[in-house]
Parts: sequence; C-alpha cells; structure tokens
Amino acid sequence: MTDEYIWILIVLMAAANFAVRFPPIAILSRLELPEPLTRWLGLIPAAVMGALVAGEVFRPGGEYLLTLHNPYLLAAIPTAVVYHRTQSLLGAMLAGMLLFVGISALLG
Repeated sequence: MTDEYIWILIVLMAAANFAVRFPPIAILSRLELPEPLTRWLGLIPAAVMGALVAGEVFRPGGEYLLTLHNPYLLAAIPTAVVYHRTQSLLGAMLAGMLLFVGISALLG
C-alpha cells in the first residue's frame, strides 16, 4: 500500500462517517424533543462508557479474571467510590490511574 492510497482511504472513511452522522444531528437539533426522550438520550454516553470499561475490567486480556489478582478490578472499585462521592469524572480518572499503577506495582 502506498501512502497516497492510505490517505485516500482515510479521507473517504472520514467523509462516510460525516455523511452518516451529520444528517440525524442536524435534523434533531432543530426539533423540540420531549423531556423524557432528552433525558434518555443523555444517558447513552454513560451507558456506552460503562459497557466499554466493564469489558476491560472483568476480562483483561480476553479472559474473565474475577480474583484479587486483577489490578483492573481492584482499582475500579475504589475509583467508583471516588466518583460517587465527588461526582468528578476528572478526579475519578486520576484516582483510577493512580490506584491502577499502585496496585499493579504491588501485585508485580
């Protein structure tokens, strides 16, 4: 594959992505949606993030590891507590990273 071919693919994928995503956003942004629907749509990003994170926490490396030797799980639990108490996504992410590094170092 040449560099030119790769760049053409990147540009075409970007155009296809834009063509699929932009029209619904443009149409829905002009409509007044009912409040329950607006609240429901607002929960989708958190649900998607939760699903992505849960897969990595419970299945690091593609296999279930629900033991005390799973640094992802051991770091995720206090990270969830930090978020619950502070409601700060940035604070929870920083706490989670520090906890993960510390727990990984301890588990060796």
